[in-house]
Amino acid sequence: MKLKKRIRHNRNQVIRLFTLLTVVTFIIVVSRFTYIMVGGKVGNVNIVEKAEKQYEESSVLPAKRGTIYDVGGNPLAIDATSYTLRAILTTEWVDKGAQPNYVPSDQHEHYAEVLSKHLSMSKEDIKRQLDTPDVKQIYFGDAGSNLSYAEMDAIKKENLKGIEFDEQPSRLYPNGKFASHLIGYAKFQEAQSSIDNRLQGMMGIEKAEDNILAGENGYGTTTKSLTGSNEKTKEPVAGRDIYTTIDSRLETYLETLVEKMDDTYHPEKLVAMLVEPSTGKIVAATQRPTFNAQTLEGVNDMWKNLLIEESYEPGSTMKVLTVAAAIQEGIFDPNKTYQSGSITVDGTKISDWNEVGWGTITELNGLAHSSNVLAVKLVQAIGYDKWKQYMLEFGLGQTVDSGLGNEDTGYISYDSELGKANTSFGQGIRVTPWQLVQAFTAIANGGKMMRLQTIDRVEDKNGNLQFVEPKEVDAPISAQTAKKTLQYLTSVVNQTDGSGHIYQIEGTQISAKTGTGEIYDEKQGKYLPHTFYHSVVGFAPTDNPQYIFYLAARGLKTQKGKGPEAQLAEIFVPFVTRSLEYSKLSASDNTQTATLPDVTNQSVPDAEQTMTEKGFVRYQTIGSGQTVTAQYPSANETVATDSHIFLLTDGEKKMPDFSGLKRTEAEALAHLLNLTPKFNGEGNVIGQSLSSGSSITDGQTITFELSQN
Repeated sequence: MKLKKRIRHNRNQVIRLFTLLTVVTFIIVVSRFTYIMVGGKVGNVNIVEKAEKQYEESSVLPAKRGTIYDVGGNPLAIDATSYTLRAILTTEWVDKGAQPNYVPSDQHEHYAEVLSKHLSMSKEDIKRQLDTPDVKQIYFGDAGSNLSYAEMDAIKKENLKGIEFDEQPSRLYPNGKFASHLIGYAKFQEAQSSIDNRLQGMMGIEKAEDNILAGENGYGTTTKSLTGSNEKTKEPVAGRDIYTTIDSRLETYLETLVEKMDDTYHPEKLVAMLVEPSTGKIVAATQRPTFNAQTLEGVNDMWKNLLIEESYEPGSTMKVLTVAAAIQEGIFDPNKTYQSGSITVDGTKISDWNEVGWGTITELNGLAHSSNVLAVKLVQAIGYDKWKQYMLEFGLGQTVDSGLGNEDTGYISYDSELGKANTSFGQGIRVTPWQLVQAFTAIANGGKMMRLQTIDRVEDKNGNLQFVEPKEVDAPISAQTAKKTLQYLTSVVNQTDGSGHIYQIEGTQISAKTGTGEIYDEKQGKYLPHTFYHSVVGFAPTDNPQYIFYLAARGLKTQKGKGPEAQLAEIFVPFVTRSLEYSKLSASDNTQTATLPDVTNQSVPDAEQTMTEKGFVRYQTIGSGQTVTAQYPSANETVATDSHIFLLTDGEKKMPDFSGLKRTEAEALAHLLNLTPKFNGEGNVIGQSLSSGSSITDGQTITFELSQN
């Protein structure tokens, strides 16, 4: 009995003890909880702040990069979205219970066959990529990069498991090779902070004016916590649009002529530049080598902008400035005679370019013949110090403030009397085309030298315009001197034995000067034999120059029965002629039309020449054949001379690049190629489902993404 009481007593003691402990623990927990709720801290950690941070989500709102236009509002560089194709090969990335998302190892052949229809890559190369051992995923290089939405969407519709796409902002350059080093290009760049990820200018105007074009990214932040949620947004600021001074009509024609010359005569380098002397606006400009801004094909062949980043000895085009300075000083007399052939300076014989000269001739005749002896005599009479002052006032040997970066300021060799004399005819002095043409604006603009400019105006999202005003940088000669210089330079083209007679323009009097510059090799310490920079500058028309056109090419050789001057004339004459025709058009009537010729059954070279002669410059030949079998638009239609013309040949055909075409043009070309077109949106083509360069199959469906979607 006593034992039972003792057991019951002990049990009660234990129960009371546990009850007490429970009460104490409860009090401690409640007290701690109350402390945390009121104070919001555990130790030194603010758990409210920690909770806020743990549930904060943010996203970047990318800014729209400004569009680059030509002077008339035609887009040259616009925002787009591109996609990069990748293939997942590993099974490790499949979530438990999820559908498999990798390329089956036994279907590489099938995948390669399907993808080859969409990429400019062979079935064999694609399969070789897919067969790469011990990798989790693979990319397809350039062929699988920079894909448009339409191309990406077409591949998606093939329902290939394991095929994924990385999306990123990109830039569309609808004209391909089109003043590429001047316009430049932009590329998506990732930064340390995602808020700074953006398209960034890498070259040309895209780089030089990056701060205008870029805009500012915004962000959105959502904070979720125990107390609720809060959203905060900073809207992105769009970049401003830039309207360049480029005229697309003339730029397109220049690119066509230069491309043809490049394919025919293969110069080592070539530069061409059309400038409005009264304002300094660059209306058209190009170079070779160049690159396609859309595909970047060729960009590594020549990174330099040859207009400003590389100087050379100009040769006799320098005599334009020599004669102008001599006229200003009252020294040049067109009727005064001198003995041509050679002259000795500081014990060294300087000869005329033909070694023997033309006997006793007038100074005007010497200018027409491009006499070195005349140039030396004029500079000696001016005085070497005064002549150097003129060269500096013309902007040579110094920056031209182009704003494009990496300028080569050139060089004036003035250490010896021989070096000083040589500068009179363009030897021993290095200039860039930009420097030289800027100096020439003084000749064509009444003595006032204008700063060359590439930007006409800037526009913000509200339509506010900021115009770039023409800027006079110096006035090295008088208006009367400029007028006389232009008049005397007509002898270069008017005289049948003048050095520039081949550059005459039918129906228009122009002034011109030719040049043959020697090329000094600094490594060898001597001038290269049989290699020259051949050039010509034209001022058109003489009485009131609307344009200066400068054209120079290195390494031209006599080919197909034509010397370097005749080769340059194949660009100079038709281009200056076309430029003058455009300058006569009023601002309200800036579109020329013509009747389209019938070139079917003609050889490709004959058809292209016919199109050029009739004023059509945007023709595109499709196929590897030698004969034109069809054309669009049809013969005898009256169309604008800057319309896209398509010439189909009888050979193997590859998918063309439709970028930039209007909907009607893209539809016509698709039908011409026996393709079935589909369109998303309105406007111009900015993407296509079948890659350019891929094989064409009759009846294929091609989907176009248009600019207004």
